Amino acid sequence: MDLTERFLNYTKFDTQSSEDSTSVPSTPKQMIFAEYLKTELESEGLHDVELDDKGYIYATLPSNIKEEVPTIGFISHYDTSPDCSGADIKPQIVNNYNGGEILLSEGIISSPKKFPELMHHVGEDLIVTDGHTLLGADDKAGIAEIVQAMCYLRDHKEIRHGDIRIAFNPDEEIGMGAHHFDVEKFGCEWAYTMDGGDIGELEFENFNAASAKIIIKGVSVHPGYAKGKMVNANALAAEFAQMLPADETPETTEGYQGFYHLLGIQSNIEEARMSYIIRDHDRDTFEDRKRFIKRCTDMMNDKYGEGTVVCELRDQYYNMKEKIDPQMHVIDVVLHAMQACGVAPKVKPIRGGTDGAQLSFKGLPCPNIFAGGVNFHGPYEFVSIQSMQKAMEVIVKICSIVADFNR
Repeated sequence: MDLTERFLNYTKFDTQSSEDSTSVPSTPKQMIFAEYLKTELESEGLHDVELDDKGYIYATLPSNIKEEVPTIGFISHYDTSPDCSGADIKPQIVNNYNGGEILLSEGIISSPKKFPELMHHVGEDLIVTDGHTLLGADDKAGIAEIVQAMCYLRDHKEIRHGDIRIAFNPDEEIGMGAHHFDVEKFGCEWAYTMDGGDIGELEFENFNAASAKIIIKGVSVHPGYAKGKMVNANALAAEFAQMLPADETPETTEGYQGFYHLLGIQSNIEEARMSYIIRDHDRDTFEDRKRFIKRCTDMMNDKYGEGTVVCELRDQYYNMKEKIDPQMHVIDVVLHAMQACGVAPKVKPIRGGTDGAQLSFKGLPCPNIFAGGVNFHGPYEFVSIQSMQKAMEVIVKICSIVADFNR
């Protein structure tokens, strides 16, 4: 099975995760794919293949050298986003893309005018959708690249490598992918998630992240007799939202700039519930943002009475940079591998988070490498076959470099 065939085979499985579920995996259909992957890894000759009851898959490509070298790992998630259907995916291959519009289905066009990233892949072979589902390159492209790289190393014994561990997990798209990951069982000195975007991307900085639940208590009275009595939770919610900086939202920020993001409001006169996420790359500024939203709560209570507004803050994940910086050899290996494979590195911060961020704080340094997909989470998602091939080559080269790694 070649890389393209492997990826296309994976897209046949609907593995969409669900934010509304409390089970692990969050959807039973993810386990169906996990069982398929386990069987495939066994048939490809990998060792120590294990699927646990939560859908986490672990396997090993044993070392082919006598020297002791670091055991490293590669990780991808197999769930797809709740934002767009992942069922009945109909991938199409656009050979030798010419830079023009791509007809996905009748009346549905992917155009470089709307998606200029397409122009970076002129002359390449693109896998696209039919415009009705996502593609699933996030992150089945990463899985295909990892499995293909292991098969390549298995078949090319002249390439030296130590023990290589691989793992595939559910529920990354709902922020739960690393929660049940067994770092001790994985047994690696460091690892890489193959979950980045376009070719060359390398990420080892991400947001610090928190959620804020704002609960506002109102008092409902007949509007004809409400003077001095009614407390309209709807109006207080609007007032609270106006207290936060209008120029510090996702739609007004980029790069290293952080933000407050209002995800949703459920509101009536008696009660309003507001859901925010708070993001910043800088840890001190992140803490300042949390303190500010608490001050807004206090100001509202000073104005309308203690207990009118309650703020529930919860940290979600932190910037992996503080865990990677002391071990920059983990990054140097990737940079050397990319350069050796003719890939220009594009080091940039993630305006979000990855499983690797949480794993880094669980003791497994884990930066993020490109898998080749573009326009994730929607029907205009695509992946270049050539980018996938380069990602696979980078994995192989990393394993080769680490085999000669001088601690």
